[in-house]
Order: sequence, then structure tokens, then C-alpha cells
Amino acid sequence: MIPKRFRLAAGAALTVGVVTAGLLASSASAESGPKAADRKTVDTFGRMANDVLSQRSEALVEDQGGHRNSGRNATKSRMSAQLAKDEDSALSSLKSRRTRLADLGEAYTKADTKVTVDKATVTGGKATVEVTEQTVLTYKKLRGDEPATTDFRTRYELKLTSKKGGAWELNSIKSQENGPVAVNEPVAAKANVVKDDGNQYPDGTPASTKYPAPAKPKAKTGGAYDYAAMAKYAEKYWSNYNPAYRKFSGAGGDCTNFISQALKAGGWKAVPGSTSDYRNWWYDGAKQSDSWVGANEWAWFTLSNQRAANLANVYQTDVGDIVQVDFNKDGSKDHSMMVTYRSSAGMPYVTYHSTNTYRKSLASLIASYPDAVYYAYRT
Repeated sequence: MIPKRFRLAAGAALTVGVVTAGLLASSASAESGPKAADRKTVDTFGRMANDVLSQRSEALVEDQGGHRNSGRNATKSRMSAQLAKDEDSALSSLKSRRTRLADLGEAYTKADTKVTVDKATVTGGKATVEVTEQTVLTYKKLRGDEPATTDFRTRYELKLTSKKGGAWELNSIKSQENGPVAVNEPVAAKANVVKDDGNQYPDGTPASTKYPAPAKPKAKTGGAYDYAAMAKYAEKYWSNYNPAYRKFSGAGGDCTNFISQALKAGGWKAVPGSTSDYRNWWYDGAKQSDSWVGANEWAWFTLSNQRAANLANVYQTDVGDIVQVDFNKDGSKDHSMMVTYRSSAGMPYVTYHSTNTYRKSLASLIASYPDAVYYAYRT
């Protein structure tokens, strides 16, 4: 039983401006206010963020002789004592995640992390920095038909303090995403708890996460829906949003809006009616149904209209199918994703918004959230 008022799925990917070069901005009337960092300082902040996030990514890459720690001590020397301790714990947890993935037959051979500074301000010897990380992990070809890579973009906020001699010390680095953590993030995001309103809704049946699962293949084209077209749409717009649609990144998350777009691209037809009735599903230039953008409402629409049926196991999903997650098991779905690739070994790979992610394996998602509740939909 879940609140009737729709709730957007967790996650956000805000559009932010790029810091321009130049001296510290100042004015006679705002001497004590925030000042934009100059280019040299911005570059310093970018390198510090890149060092930390690159080491997190490298912790997931299979061991190749132990060379990956070459810059670890230098990076730790620029952190506060507490953050250095936290990062040691983070890297340890990521190495454990790497082991869990290996047990499921997944490994990475290379990590390529790039960080862009979106905004940096300095106030009284303290700095607040917003950055975007883009990481590409290369899958190891253990079975031969794994995707080439998985890609993701994540936003972080850094807090730093100026030290004697002009050096900066990194005090914290915090993800600004509310959706599923990226595979190189050590701590799972917490979803908001939603109170039960006493009403009954067609919530569906949770799926098992036991791997492997009995296969349930389906034709990708030639039927009522074009599942290949759904996947093609999702993989085209996972990072660069389709300008024909509104974005809901700042309004709770864009993930269900994104899967609705992909389903429409593959042939799902609109059901007109009021915005609040979950039995309707539509989008126009001015507004949309709650079921178009809300994770719970999408599930209620889908099951009540028999657009899809629940699968017994998440690993049975195929191209064009949908996976939803209730991270904290409060009965409310928090996130929606589309399967855009499935390997011959039975591993589905999902693509989604909030956090913007391309071909992430279900194994890595479940390794990050082993205690969550999962729902699988055969569309």
C-alpha cells in the first residue's frame, strides 16, 4: 500500500554552467561574499577530484601487478585526516565489490575517469566545488559477448580549506545524485521513506535476484512492439537528453520519464485522460500523466492495463524490459531502468537516467544494493 500522490523516482542530473577563466571575482560591495576561483585554482581543484575518483574506479579493475597505488600517498597528503580514513574504507569496500562481481562472472580491465569542474567558489579560505565525473569501465571478455564498456556520469560537491603556503586540503566529497550509486561509489544512497496511506494499488510481485535464472527469451522485432527500437532510443539519449521532452532532473528524478520515452519509441500507445489517474499514460507539450514520470504510477499503469507482466527473476529480463528498485524496502519504488543488452550468459545490462548510465550490468547494481527489493517487467 503506497501513497496515491505520485512520487518521482529518485535521482537527478542537473545542467550546470562551466566556470570561465579569469581572476577571482570581487566587488566593493561584496568583499566578504563568495568569489569565483581563478583558472589556476580551478585546475588544482579538478586534479584533486580526479585523483580521488580515478582511484575509486581503479579499485574495481582486476589486479594487474599492484601498480595502481602509485599516486595514493600523494593524494592522501592533500586530504583531511578524516577524509583520508574514509577513503581508505571506501577503497576497501570497492575492492570487496570487485570480488562479488568476479563471483558473478564480471570484471573490468580498464578504467578511464575524467572530471570537469562546473563551478568553484571561495569564501574566507574555504572552497565549495561542483564537479562532474565521467567514467568508462571496460568489461573483461570472460564469456565473449559482454558489452565493450559501461559508462556513467555523476555530480559531486567538494569542500576544501586553504592551508599555509597556498595549498588546499580536501575535507569532503559528496555525490549530488539521489538515484542508484555509480558502480565506483562506495556508499549506497538512501531513498526517502514514504508513509503508507492505507489504499491498495497494483504494486506487482518482487523478483528473485538469484543468478543464473531460467531464460525467457523474446523476439526483439516483428511483434506488437519494437524492443530493438526501445533500446536504440535509450542508448542514444542516456547522456545527451532528447530536447523534444522536458527534463525532471530537478523535480525528483528523470528515470521514469526516460523509460516512458523509450517505450513510446518502441510502439507503446498513449492512454488519454486526467493526469492523476494512474490508468492513463500520456505526454504532450504542456504536461503529462503522473504515470509517465512517477515510478509507482508507471508500475500501477503498466500492470492494470496489462502492458507488462512481472517476471519471477530479474535476470530473466531481456531487451526492452524494465527493472524497478525499492532501495529501502518501504513499499515504494524508487528507480526505473530499461534493459538495452543481454549477453548469451543471461546477464541483462540496463541503461537509465539519474544517475545517467549506459549498459550497467544487473550484477553490479545488485552488488551495490544486495538488500533492495527488485521488480522485473516483461514489456
